[in-house]
Amino acid sequence: MQTGIKLVNVSLPLIDEMSLFTLKIQDGKWTEVTAQSEELPAADAVLIDNWDGQEVPVLDLQGKTLLPGFVDAHMHLDKSFCLPQVGNVSGTLEEAVLNYSNFVPNITKADIKTRFKRSAMQAVSYGTTAMRTHLDFHAKYGADVVMRTVEAALEAREELAPFVDIQLFPLLPYNVLTDEALGVAEEALRMGVTGIGSAPHLSPTPEADIDRIFKLAEKYDCPVDFHTDESDDPTVKTLAYMTKRTIELGYSGRVTVDHLCSLAAMTWAEAEPLIAGMVEAGLFAVTLPGANMYLQGRHDDFPVRRGVTRVKALLEAGVPLATASDNIHDPFHPFGRGDLLQIGLLTAYAAHMGRPADLRVLLRMMTETPATILGLEDYGVKVGGKADFVVLDGETPEELFTQLPERRWICRGGSCIKLAMAKTGWLDPGLNRSWEEISAQFSFRPGIVSV
Repeated sequence: MQTGIKLVNVSLPLIDEMSLFTLKIQDGKWTEVTAQSEELPAADAVLIDNWDGQEVPVLDLQGKTLLPGFVDAHMHLDKSFCLPQVGNVSGTLEEAVLNYSNFVPNITKADIKTRFKRSAMQAVSYGTTAMRTHLDFHAKYGADVVMRTVEAALEAREELAPFVDIQLFPLLPYNVLTDEALGVAEEALRMGVTGIGSAPHLSPTPEADIDRIFKLAEKYDCPVDFHTDESDDPTVKTLAYMTKRTIELGYSGRVTVDHLCSLAAMTWAEAEPLIAGMVEAGLFAVTLPGANMYLQGRHDDFPVRRGVTRVKALLEAGVPLATASDNIHDPFHPFGRGDLLQIGLLTAYAAHMGRPADLRVLLRMMTETPATILGLEDYGVKVGGKADFVVLDGETPEELFTQLPERRWICRGGSCIKLAMAKTGWLDPGLNRSWEEISAQFSFRPGIVSV
């Protein structure tokens, strides 16, 4: 097993685009992040360096981009790849909810686990090293149905731990949040899920539901993540009550609000105080451009709203805003592949973010900001940080968003992950792919490069 590696001529756009860098990794941690005064001579193969009496390989990235591992702050891994069994003819959110609800009693634990692992490892193959997934929680069918999903997710999380950090957030019922459902949620928290959430804007009693979820979160000292106002109706404003309760309970920095589609349907005079309240409450936010552009505006004649929240306004106000995948090939969203670079491009289109400065912000929306939302420790390319990272075949953010390079190295704790598609349809991973093997397979040179 390699315990050390030295990387030279590395582009770190989140730190300084005017310099190339030399990086060292020892025992899975960054031990050196140093700006070079000039580009070091190109190396045709792995060279050898020596520090602390140990020979270590040296890899020349020749100006290619290295980013801390992507962090996907909102997924639904338990639903992924179920579209062939479920379907959605109208494409509406209403039909997606109904069809999936009817499908739930027939899902086996094994099926959930297989699809969960397939979509998680597909995201890893594109550079994601941490993610948060919501779990469906159809308590109306009984605790045993709920626990199929919870147990499948907990087992999958443990099996995938060498490759990706996964947070689990049960999506508590939003039609009738009963005492029985809360009891099952408590059991899930005792079993080890990360936090809890719901979609109160769909509830007939949203404020009561929000209060009960906060009460349970306080009891177990866990974070909360709400699907929030995923609606084209500008009068839907459960965000206001979430903000109020977050401040009153002192829960700042532990509440995430996702979607926020109704903000985009409001006038600025209505939206501005809500955004100001988010800042005061210290809320985190996540935009889901792929799913919301697909789902929203389905009942509009003209003009047709696209539903993506006020991305620029939230950023300008100082709200920590991430962009994330949401659903993958299920009745809520038939597309997607868990590639946050692709999601970043969709965000750029939807939010009119094409300036050079915008592209740098987008990179932070899929790395540093969601890492803060997930509370990841030792994240980022810094001395002492965990060496989870992705190297992309592009030298600038402009190249990354224009080319969406397929060729990527994904490294976890300094060890490269080797991925191969298995017959089962999900990616079969292995750690500790040798740097010599990588150097032989990938020739990093300017311009178009083939494997």
